[in-house]
Amino acid sequence: MPPAAAGADLPPAAAEDYEGPRRRARREREERRAARDRAIAIEQARREAKRRVVGSAGESVKVPASGAIRGVKVLLWTALASVVAVAIGLLLYFTPIMSARDVVVAGLSTVSREEVLAAASVPSGTPLLQVNTDAVAERVAAIRRVATARVQREYPSTLRITVVERVPVVVKDYPDGPHLFDRDGVDFATGPAPLSLPYLDTDNPGPSDLPTLAALKVMLALPPDVAGQVGRIAAPSVASITLTLTDGRIVVWGTNDRTDEKALKLAALLTQPGHTYDVSSPDLPTVK
Repeated sequence: MPPAAAGADLPPAAAEDYEGPRRRARREREERRAARDRAIAIEQARREAKRRVVGSAGESVKVPASGAIRGVKVLLWTALASVVAVAIGLLLYFTPIMSARDVVVAGLSTVSREEVLAAASVPSGTPLLQVNTDAVAERVAAIRRVATARVQREYPSTLRITVVERVPVVVKDYPDGPHLFDRDGVDFATGPAPLSLPYLDTDNPGPSDLPTLAALKVMLALPPDVAGQVGRIAAPSVASITLTLTDGRIVVWGTNDRTDEKALKLAALLTQPGHTYDVSSPDLPTVK
């Protein structure tokens, strides 16, 4: 008898029992297949997650490690350079490797080299870095005939002192002899005066005396050929300046206003015969 027919002859309860194992077998096969698929999916997911974790971990370790090594190297090189620089600085500052073994003095005319060296007071062999150039320049500039001084280090072992001497513009008689005054009104020398210098007539000559400064301004404004003709300049006040030329002619200058204009007018007037040349009003100069 065929199975179907046999099952058909069974009672309803027996038929359900007969069909149950078949459904269970099919269900078990499907469950096993689903379980296998889930296991495969889980394994694939686990492998993918592991790959990502390992990859990101490798990158995160590699980049910081490289950056950290680079930072350490930079720090080490910086520290080494600082140590070397400090060592070199200490070596140059405290040892005579670069010392002032030679002193060059430039710009001298009437001042002697020995006088400058004595004022500078820099012992031979002093490390150049220990030389206070500003202080040395101040000491040299204190020499009466020196207007300015500049001190420079020239490595490896030279100290250069450049001097600008005072230049006389006028001279004034004193009981102890003629005194020379520069463009700033500084009395910087006593002794025989150059024949080309005019004599100054003011009551209190000096760098803070206004009549003195007014007279000097006039002398500095004159063309060289005219200034060479001035034998005496009198300035009892800033408003009453008079020049006496070496040939006896008189120049009435007045104040030191419009000095440059007056100087040009005077140069033209002196080509005319006369005894008194008045440029106190440069718009109306006169000759008498």
